[in-house]
Amino acid sequence: QVQLVESGGGLVQTGGSLRLSCVVTGSSDFTLQTVGWYRQAPGKTLEFVADIMTRGSRDIRAYSDSVRGRFTISRDNAKNALFLQMSNLTPEDTGVYYCNRDTINWGQGIQVTVST
Repeated sequence: QVQLVESGGGLVQTGGSLRLSCVVTGSSDFTLQTVGWYRQAPGKTLEFVADIMTRGSRDIRAYSDSVRGRFTISRDNAKNALFLQMSNLTPEDTGVYYCNRDTINWGQGIQVTVST
């Protein structure tokens, strides 16, 4: 059974930083999988944030326009782990962040709150 467990959320002031982590268990061939982050702000629909795939020796990243230049997604294939470094946070980044594997499996979500 595949499980994704997020950590690292919390409360931060505008302009601050947070680093989210996600560990994937019960999955083989993690290196071949596309993993990413989505978020849901209060009263809004689920939104793509970023994802990353490994092809050969390269990691290929994609970002939403709203986070490009502020967020960095990375992965550690040896540890089946995924990360999201978030910088220059604004209140618009507030929401529940979900880790995702191949658009199939989801974590339970973790709260990120950015105060003014």
